[in-house]
Amino acid sequence: MSLRLRLTLIYSGLLSGVVILLSIVVYTMVSVVMINEMDTNIQHAAEDVITNLRADSLGDMAVPPGTVNLSGNIYYQVWSLGGQLVAYSDNAVDFTTALDPALKVIEKPVFQNVSNQEINLRVLTVPLVVGTNPAGWLQVGAVQTDLHYTQHLLQIAFGISAIFAIVVAGIGGWLVTAQALEPLETMAQIATQITGTDDLSQRIPLTPSRNDEIGEVVLTFNQTLVRLERLFTAQRRFLADVSHELRTPLTVIKGNVGLMRMMHDLDEESLASIESEVDRLTRLVGDLLMMAQAETGRLPLMFESVELDELVFEVFEQMKVLSGGKHIIQIDDIRPVMVTGDRDRLKQVFLNLGSNAIKFTGEGDKVSLNLSVSGNWVEVDVIDHGPGIPKDELHYLFERFYQGDKSRTRTRADSGFGLGLPIAYWIVRNHGGRIDVESTEGVGTTFSVWLPISQAEVPTRPLGDSFGE
Repeated sequence: MSLRLRLTLIYSGLLSGVVILLSIVVYTMVSVVMINEMDTNIQHAAEDVITNLRADSLGDMAVPPGTVNLSGNIYYQVWSLGGQLVAYSDNAVDFTTALDPALKVIEKPVFQNVSNQEINLRVLTVPLVVGTNPAGWLQVGAVQTDLHYTQHLLQIAFGISAIFAIVVAGIGGWLVTAQALEPLETMAQIATQITGTDDLSQRIPLTPSRNDEIGEVVLTFNQTLVRLERLFTAQRRFLADVSHELRTPLTVIKGNVGLMRMMHDLDEESLASIESEVDRLTRLVGDLLMMAQAETGRLPLMFESVELDELVFEVFEQMKVLSGGKHIIQIDDIRPVMVTGDRDRLKQVFLNLGSNAIKFTGEGDKVSLNLSVSGNWVEVDVIDHGPGIPKDELHYLFERFYQGDKSRTRTRADSGFGLGLPIAYWIVRNHGGRIDVESTEGVGTTFSVWLPISQAEVPTRPLGDSFGE
C-alpha cells in the first residue's frame, strides 16, 4: 500500500470518526431535549388531572366533565385498585386497555415507553391516594410521533452527511497528499536516475514559498547532492592526478633501473632519482593513510602542555631549510604562550601551511609567521606574498582531494595531492580550534590558526568565517 493511499485512508477515517461522533452527540442531545419537553408536558397534564380529580367517601373517583383540557396528542386514564377504568379523556375512547398494559403496584411516578395498538406512547403512571389509602392509578400518555419523526430525519441527515464527508475527505485527501508528496516522488525518481546514470548534477525543484517539513527535506537532499557532486568530482580529479603522479615516478624508476641494468653499473644520479621518486610515493601513501585514519577516528591525539612559541621557532627553522635561502623567512611578532594539544600534530599543521606558503611564493619574496594571544585564544598566522587564491576556490581549500590551479606552483615536485589542508583542518578542529583564510589575488594569502589555550574548557570560538565547515 502506497504512502499516499495510507495517508488518504487515515485522513478519511479520522474525519469520518469526527463526523460520526458529532452526529451521535447531536442526535442524543436533540432526543434528550425533546423527551424532557414531552415529560414536562405529561407532568403538567397529570397535575391538571389530579387537581380536578374527585373522590367520595367510598373511594370512588371521577373527573367532572369539561374540567381538564388536554392537547390532542395527550391522553389520560384513571384506574381503580380493582382494575376498573373510572375516568378517561375524550380522545382515549379507542384504547380498550390501559395506556401502559404492564400496570402494576408502584409507589412513585414512573415513565415508560410503550406501544399500545401500534401507537408509540410515552406514559407516566402516578399512584393515587385518598387520605392515606391507595385508591388507584393515573396514567397520562403522549404520542411520540414527533420525536420518532425528528429522530428519523436526524438519522437520514447525519447518514448522508457522513457519507458525503467520507467521499469529500477521500477525494480531497487523495488530491492534497498528491500535491504534498510530489517532491518525495520526484526525489525517488531522481535518486533512481542518479543510481542508474551516476549523474549527481540533478536537483529537485523547490518553490521558494514552500516552507514546511517536506521543503526542508528537499532542501537537505539538494544540499547533500551538491556535497556529493563536489566530493565525487574531487575524487575523480584526485584519482586522475594520483594516476598521473604514480605513473610518472614508476616510469622514472623503471627507466633508471633499465639504464643501470644496460650499463651494468650503479649510477649515483639514477639512484638519487629513484630515491626521490620513492620518497614522493611514500608521502602520497602516508597522506592517504593519515586521512583514512582521521576519517575513521583512528588517528589518536596525545594532549599535553605545549610551548607554542618554541614550536613556532622550530617551524621557522625548518621553513628556512625548505626555502633553501630563496625566500625571506621571518617572524614578525611572537608571544610566549602554553597550550594543551598534540605537539607533533600541531607542528605538522604549521609545517604544512609554511611549506604551502613557500611553494606559492616567488624567489626573493617574504613569508612571515606571527603568534599572538587574544583572551582565551591563541592565533598563529602564516603570511605569504604569492599570487593569492581566487575567491571561488576559498571554500574548497579544506575539501578532501581538492587541488587548486597547478599553474600557480613552480615545479612538478612542488605540487601536492590535495590532502595536506584537509588533514590540517581535521587536526585543528579536533583541538577545538579553527582555520581562517584571507587572500587577495596578486597580493598574497594569510592562513590564521586559532587554538584554545586550555582543552579542559574550550571557550567560545572567535568571530570570523571558518572555511571547510
